[in-house]
Formats: sequence, structure tokens, C-alpha cells
Amino acid sequence: MKKYAPIIICILLILLFFNIQSIASYVSSLSGVEGLENSILVSQKNNFLIACFAWLFIILLRKGKLLFLKRYDISAEDNLEARKMYTQINLLEKIIIFIIFLFATGFILLSFDNIKKIGYGIFASAGLAGIIIGLSAQKVVGALLAGIQIAFTQPFRIDDAVVVENEWGWIEEINLTYVVIRLWDKRRLVLPSTYFLENPFQNWTRTSADIIGSVFLNTDYRIPFDELRKELTKVLENTPLWDKQVNVLQVTDAKERTVESRILVSAKNSPTAWDLRVHVREKMIEFIQKNYPESLPHTRVYLEDKTV
Repeated sequence: MKKYAPIIICILLILLFFNIQSIASYVSSLSGVEGLENSILVSQKNNFLIACFAWLFIILLRKGKLLFLKRYDISAEDNLEARKMYTQINLLEKIIIFIIFLFATGFILLSFDNIKKIGYGIFASAGLAGIIIGLSAQKVVGALLAGIQIAFTQPFRIDDAVVVENEWGWIEEINLTYVVIRLWDKRRLVLPSTYFLENPFQNWTRTSADIIGSVFLNTDYRIPFDELRKELTKVLENTPLWDKQVNVLQVTDAKERTVESRILVSAKNSPTAWDLRVHVREKMIEFIQKNYPESLPHTRVYLEDKTV
């Protein structure tokens, strides 16, 4: 019952204002108080009705959104379709609410004669006013259009893993004028919508939630790579973080003092991939320390005896 309270209150207010004149006359006749028929509630009845209907439309819109999104589980492992719908519906809701608010405010303001005259004067000089307003609101309008474009083109979605401004996190909110990114350390990075249309960024989960992570090891030239591969397989098979898809160890560089090995592993999503990378790095370093300590990075100095 509590969740339907706003709808019930809104409908009761609409019924009240529809019959406010009759109610005012009835109360006036009973109490003997004159002038109730000319009170602000009666004279502004239409404006109150506009506000109530706008409120009712917004409430019904939000209820409909919640009912529709119940069919999609954004917490599932394969949540690409759910994230797509959450992004589109949430942004569409914000656009519709903005339009409802704009029209309701406009109709209420036009009911006042003085404001109506001002409106006619503005329309008469629409050319100059349009230029001034256009220049002053250029960034605001640009941000709104960018938000609408993001809603339909979807370069990212709710809960996508992204790298922006050298920061790694997840898309938490997509609004008409700004986007909120939840960073890995629980900070929030807030960026204008136009940023994502003007600057490059990384989206790690654009087409699917699963992801490949990399771990780099720098060791001495004496390290046995086959043993490293066997240990990597053993580490992965003993952790639930691995999705059993990718298990690769490759030598990617040979430097003056060390050899660089790159490990590729896969996980079901970006948070799990991060934990898996940390786990694999720790276990592989422990393995080298215990079994091949001589293969840790060394600095060699050769002394040549020229007296011999």
C-alpha cells in the first residue's frame, strides 16, 4: 500500500481541484464565510491541475520503468542485454521527465497575463533573443544533445568497465548532461556528456562481460619457461577466479639484464579479472623465489684479469 501512496495522493488532489469551485461554494454556504469562491485555490485551479497531472505522469512513468526493467537481471554474469536496456530506459525516462516539466512550466506561466505579454514581446524579437540565448546556452544544449546521443548510440552502458583519464572504474550513472564513473577505490569521477564524444576512452566490456587480463614477469635469462607454464596451469586450475578459457605464457621481450614474460588469463568480468591477475602474479613470484631463486633479476659484473 505504501508504494502506491504517491499515486493515490495525486489522484485525490486531481479530484479535489476538479471540484474545488463546488467545494468552495458548499463550504462558504455552511460557514457563512464569503469570498472562498475567489480564493487562490479556485482562481488557479487549472494551474494546480496541470502540476498534478504532470506529477501523475512522472509517477506512472517511473512505475512503468521499474516494472519493465524487472525482466532484466543486471547482476547476472552475461548481462549485456540487461545493461543495454537499463541504459536506454533510464536515459529515456530522464528525457521524458524533462519534456513534461518543460511543458507543464510553460503552460502554467502562460496562464498569467503579464508573463504572456512578455512572451509575445520575446517572440516579436525572436531573432535577436534566439542568438543571445543560443550563445549563452551553447554548452548546456551541447551537453543535452550529447546525453541524448549517448542514449541511442551507446558507446558505453550502465556497469561497463572503462578506463577514462587514466582511471579505471565502472559506469554508475548516465544522465543527460553528465556521467558518473565509480572508480576501483570507491571514488566517483564525474564527467560532462560531451567529454565522451570529444575524447578517446577504453571500454573493456563493450560487447561482453568476460575479459582477458595480463601479468608481466621480469626474470633472469636462466628461468625455465616450460616450468613456468606448468606452474601457471596449476595456479589457474586451483582458483575459482579463472573461467577456463585463456591460459597463455609468452616471452615478449629480451632486455639487457632480464627477460620479460607475459601471462594472459581470462575471467568472467573485470573485477574478477583484476583479482585473478593479482593472484597469479603473487603465486608465480612465490614459485620463482622457492624453486629458482637464481632466476630472479640480477646485475652481473664480469672482471677480466689482464695480467694473465
